[in-house]
Amino acid sequence: MSLLSAQNLGQYFGGYSIFSGISADVPREARIGLVGPNGVGKTTLLRLLAGVAEPESGTVSRAREVRIGYLRQEAVEAFAARDHSVYAEMLTVFAGLIAQAAELQTMEAAMAAGDYSDTLLAAYGAVQEAFVGGGGYEYESHIASVLSGLGFPPATWGTALAHLSGGQKTRALLAKLLLESPDLLILDEPTNHLDIAAISWLEHTLREWTGTVLVVSHDRYFLDTVVDRIWDMSRTGIEVYRGNYSAYLTQRNERWERYKLLFDAEHARLEAELEFIRRFVDTPTNEIAKGKLKRLSRELFAIKQLGFMAIQGKKWSELGVNADRPMTVDEAAAAIKGLSPPREPPPALTLKLKPTARGGDLVLRTYGLTVGYPQRRLFQTDDIILNRGECAALIGPNGTGKTTFLRTALGELEPLTGSVQLGASLRVGYFAQAHESLNPEHSVLEALIDYRNLLIPEARHHLAAFGFRGEDIYKPVAALSGGERGRLALALLALDGANFLLLDEPTNHLDIGAQEVLQAGLEAFGGTLLLVSHDRYLIDRLATQIWEIRDGKLHVFAGTYKEYVAFGERAARQSKEATAQATQAAKAATPAAATAKPNADREARKRAELVAALEAQIATAEAALSHCTAELQAAADAQRHADLGPLSTRYATQQAQLDHLLAEWETLAS
Repeated sequence: MSLLSAQNLGQYFGGYSIFSGISADVPREARIGLVGPNGVGKTTLLRLLAGVAEPESGTVSRAREVRIGYLRQEAVEAFAARDHSVYAEMLTVFAGLIAQAAELQTMEAAMAAGDYSDTLLAAYGAVQEAFVGGGGYEYESHIASVLSGLGFPPATWGTALAHLSGGQKTRALLAKLLLESPDLLILDEPTNHLDIAAISWLEHTLREWTGTVLVVSHDRYFLDTVVDRIWDMSRTGIEVYRGNYSAYLTQRNERWERYKLLFDAEHARLEAELEFIRRFVDTPTNEIAKGKLKRLSRELFAIKQLGFMAIQGKKWSELGVNADRPMTVDEAAAAIKGLSPPREPPPALTLKLKPTARGGDLVLRTYGLTVGYPQRRLFQTDDIILNRGECAALIGPNGTGKTTFLRTALGELEPLTGSVQLGASLRVGYFAQAHESLNPEHSVLEALIDYRNLLIPEARHHLAAFGFRGEDIYKPVAALSGGERGRLALALLALDGANFLLLDEPTNHLDIGAQEVLQAGLEAFGGTLLLVSHDRYLIDRLATQIWEIRDGKLHVFAGTYKEYVAFGERAARQSKEATAQATQAAKAATPAAATAKPNADREARKRAELVAALEAQIATAEAALSHCTAELQAAADAQRHADLGPLSTRYATQQAQLDHLLAEWETLAS
């Protein structure tokens, strides 16, 4: 049974249709990635499914008592009028467990004071069982794990929610949703405010998620890692694909080819029907022709209302639509002429980056380089080399100096020590520079002509290749969305004829379709690339070297991003195995050999001995508590009320001692 089902949803803004005819089912335990071009209504659809807004047409049905958690793109107002700290807000998720802990303490105090009633003992046992079963001893460590994973170090846990930035509030809301563990988790661009480490942590968490996930994301690597099906959304429907994002790409192109063949065949059939009607509508057999025209009108009306694919293989009675009247022959001809393939690929953006010169084999080399500012050193690097035709991906947390390195390589900033040498015959193109130089008062067309003096027909043709058509070329730069500004910057960059491209976050604000176009253009580029990006999918497709800034140093890995990730996982696994082997060896060592080992081995052996001693104490305490429980039950059965008071006090004391021993054991054994 589905957790949620949407039927024929439609939403409008004024007289403008955002989308219509949207139907979909959300199965239990599914991990769904919702994709589609910017402006198609993905966020609006998530709001309808989450129950934040109501559809103007159609219905959303939810399973009884289903719990839904919804992360909006920007959660600036998520904690309005709440004066909690970050950690206190996370504790609200576990208010029930906290109340149970307080209730247990109250009952323990009552027993210590002499309350020996059967009712109290039964209640204490029931609450304690619920507390343990609900994770009463684990929820604090769970909070710590989630906050740390999403980039909140312990020093920030006491920060008031009101003092968080917009991005931090979004991360805090995501943390709270993960702790609440809803049946259906709806996430709108969850990776927007996360660095690569936090995204990797979230990917791991969602892969092990026991509930259902519906996520909108422009992060193709994230979709590849997390989801098991894709919803491809248009303004008139959703196409469902099995598998991750890469599987979807293959299936989508195959499906579009099948649709085109089916459409061509059906279009030919409709035209043949219309030709028969034209020939015989004014003849003695006109009743047959009129009947065919009536059926053809119904079919064309259904295509207009439901879409071409929705009527395939369906009987008229199954479609649930009505035609007000039969069309005239001319109306039917116009309707057939106006048909277009049901899901043809979006208009192609043709990003062509052609170097005007070959350039030398050596493109970039550093000598004793330290990058930063006089008042702040960022990182230093061993001498590195980038050769013609290679792509180096520069990665690292925000603020580590990636953009500063690009500006240093361009000569805009002086290195703190050492130097950067660029090769001969280089023509350099810098994406961020093209972005920053845009005059907000110019139109798109003026921005292009100002950058390169082209004739207007040439400029229009060039802009059309980057998705600026019709009236779009007269939009002021100040009114462009982030994605549109990025496309315009790429249009300018394509005019440079550069053979060495420095790209600073080129996929920011681009929808997935535009990302695919950029990727294809860069894959076909015949020059050299230095890429700063959080787009791991793009990095994996392009990079031949990974330059990682970590711990104040630039580390070079020769290989692809997947190879780099595998290397890191292998190193972490080997380190973990080495630690485990060292611990095992310490336990097995003889006393004489142990005295010769370093302090670390002695500490490990001492820790193991303490754990073993604690385990023996815990076993003794559990046996004593079990014996006390039996005595309490026997005294209650025999109605020896005089014995119950001391026994209850002893029971509460022994339980507290056991809890203390268990807590100490968890600390040592972790």
